[in-house]
Amino acid sequence: MTYQALARKWRPRTFADVVGQTHVVSALTHALDNDRVHHAFLFTGTRGVGKTTLARLLAKSLNCEQGVSSTPCGECAACQSVEQGRFVDLLEIDAASRTRVDDTREILDNVQYAPTMGRFKVYLIDEVHMLSTHSFNALLKTLEEPPPHVKFLLATTDPQKLPPTILSRCLQFNLRALGVEEISSQLERILELEGVASDAQARDLLARAADGSMRDALSLLDQAIAFSAGNLDGESVRAMLGMIEGARVVELLEAVVDGDASTLFGIVDAMRERSVNFTRTLDDLLIVLHEIAVTLQAPELTAERDSPWSGQLSVAERMDPEQVQLFYQIALIGKRDLSLAPDPARGFEMVMLRMLAFDPVEPSGDARRGNNSAPTATRPDAGNGRTGTTSTGVAGVAGDAPVSRPTNVSPIRPATRPVESTPAAAPAPTNTASPAASGDVPDAETWSAFAESAPVTGLVKELVMNMEFIGVDDGVITCRLDPVLAHLQKPARLKSLGEAVKARFGTAYRLQVNVEGAADEALTPAVRRARRMQAEHEAAVKGLQDDPELSVFINQFEAEVVPDTVRPGKQRGK
Repeated sequence: MTYQALARKWRPRTFADVVGQTHVVSALTHALDNDRVHHAFLFTGTRGVGKTTLARLLAKSLNCEQGVSSTPCGECAACQSVEQGRFVDLLEIDAASRTRVDDTREILDNVQYAPTMGRFKVYLIDEVHMLSTHSFNALLKTLEEPPPHVKFLLATTDPQKLPPTILSRCLQFNLRALGVEEISSQLERILELEGVASDAQARDLLARAADGSMRDALSLLDQAIAFSAGNLDGESVRAMLGMIEGARVVELLEAVVDGDASTLFGIVDAMRERSVNFTRTLDDLLIVLHEIAVTLQAPELTAERDSPWSGQLSVAERMDPEQVQLFYQIALIGKRDLSLAPDPARGFEMVMLRMLAFDPVEPSGDARRGNNSAPTATRPDAGNGRTGTTSTGVAGVAGDAPVSRPTNVSPIRPATRPVESTPAAAPAPTNTASPAASGDVPDAETWSAFAESAPVTGLVKELVMNMEFIGVDDGVITCRLDPVLAHLQKPARLKSLGEAVKARFGTAYRLQVNVEGAADEALTPAVRRARRMQAEHEAAVKGLQDDPELSVFINQFEAEVVPDTVRPGKQRGK
């Protein structure tokens, strides 16, 4: 006997067999049982969720020889003919191949004739949005007032393309995409009836890969049964779908958290050798990051959520919520742009390297980038208004030992967590220069001038312009940085800034940055420059207003000086 695909073999034969569309099934069954069946229905939704199936079940219920009801007998000639696709009064029309207005007119010419063997003549028009504008216009009148023996059932995956005149003449039912649990449960039931052994992991993988479509899930199930020779397990399904193990996904994230590029590239190379689907890997990574975000923000829910990702809790303990959100956004955008990369493997590598390159904060503890000996800063908790203070050590001198950092790793934190206490910054040292120093003695004025003229750009420039000079003691220039800007500190930026300090003030000088809040507005180079520019602007405006020649012009033409348009340093007439 010819083998029948599972998607056809297990198509629902009654409304009770339909999975996941309770809202539509309830409306149809109540209408059938109460004899309130509309003359035109529109079923919308993504592929494989039951649009055509529900239309056929409705046609069977309307024409069952036992009478119109939501529970057709399934044994009479009409029910059997509908199930076998040979019921003459059920006309299934593929609108994608019959888009012309002549095709529509040919259909409508036969509407007036009574059904041959059934109670109703049912027109099932699939992918109705493919009809031309003229076809829709030809259909309007008949669709609004068809003969009493005619029912129209329209199905489409793109209802936005239907004219409002068509939508207003139909009862609309939007079929939703099925959930993973719903699809997995249905697959389990079908596999039991088919006598095929399977495990929960294999079924869940197929359900996720189906992306809300039951038909896609059954097609993948057919393929998986053939691939695994009838013994369905998670490993064989992963191999068929080109997916990696959940533990490997966690290892990828661990390598990023540790800043371990070598391990990261090793995992990606192994994935390339196995021809892994990198898009699906990004999907898995997004799921893991979502689970970690839930764990960090609502740890009480972790025990209730049955997560298949072993090892994710250990990674969650080493990540901050800001970091998780950044990685999630990078992975999401990377998935969108993966098709634009020269090849998927290189595109995936760039997504992971982007996670390594961008980091919103430097969390405390050796757990974050444990192989990096450069000093880091701790950002205050952003939401409770409190600020912490920590010293970032000395930068810019080769061979300097890094400041020791705490090695304890914070446990998983709830959404609102207290700010960890940090050591207070040392009191401001006095301005005493080292005897071995060369060049100018650093002070607030010279530091501000240095910040504006330093040969640095980008975020290094932003960093130095927002560092307030505190003092210099024994060759150590101490500056203060607002905790809000602590994320600007990176080892490479501090190193570049330290080299610029040595080039400007002498090799005996080195830089120390304290991250702490200030009671009043800090006199950073940026603030000094803003005040200077404001004073220059006010002087320029006053100079124009006091200009006698300009005053004559203003009085004669009733003009006025617009302060925002004045640019200091530009004289009138030049």
